[in-house]
Amino acid sequence: MIGIVGARTLGGVNNMGRFARFVWQSAIASFRTSITPSSYSLIWTQMNIIGVRSVPVVMITGAFVGMTLAVQMYDQLASMGLEERLGNLINIAAVKELGPVLAAVMLAGRVGGALTAELGTMNVTEQIDAIRSMGTNPIKYLVAPRILACLLLTPILIIYADLAAIVGGYFVSVVQFGINNRAYWQYSASGVELWDVSIGVAKGLFFGVAIATIGCYKGFTCKEGAQGVGQACTEAFVASFISILALNFALAVVFKAIYDTFWPLKSLV
Repeated sequence: MIGIVGARTLGGVNNMGRFARFVWQSAIASFRTSITPSSYSLIWTQMNIIGVRSVPVVMITGAFVGMTLAVQMYDQLASMGLEERLGNLINIAAVKELGPVLAAVMLAGRVGGALTAELGTMNVTEQIDAIRSMGTNPIKYLVAPRILACLLLTPILIIYADLAAIVGGYFVSVVQFGINNRAYWQYSASGVELWDVSIGVAKGLFFGVAIATIGCYKGFTCKEGAQGVGQACTEAFVASFISILALNFALAVVFKAIYDTFWPLKSLV
């Protein structure tokens, strides 16, 4: 029993070391790729696959988030006579937490799984070894464009999700529940600050890098056969989902500390 626990512990430490090395190599390759004009076509292709094709599913997710928040919050606010403040709560919850997190989860399922399946298939069929044998760095050629595409487009996709959530919440609040249109937007504008929107967009940078890095790593290290590729896709989604939640908590703590530190100074100016 002790031997099994020790073996699994050593295996876990070994996997963490391999992943850390992969992250470091990917970071260096991404930086070098971003300043090389010849690699822009690779990045643009991945931006189209990862970003443009993800817009519909992200916007649908955001719209249903806003509508669901409106339905759930209306009765509580109406019982206190504060239903006109519904837009304030919907928009803050959407742009700070639910919009970025759920958009990132959808990307983890769609983009992370696709990256793992694509690179896993290339790994199983020895295409990555063929690229390496031709003197090309596979991380720079395959991984870096995907990481940069996720890094650049995840914040933009989160903005789309936020807009869809705002429109969805407005539709349910004003059209279905009959809340005053002017009051809805007035309380929304007074309650949501640029800082709130910036937090959600900044989270997208970290979420995008985590999704792309985990997906690529699982693809590069998957086992042989169709079962190995399928298992790698499942592991990539689970790891990405947990990473999104952990990063969301850590970033919430950091941004709150920054806000509490510098916002009082703004009020004194």
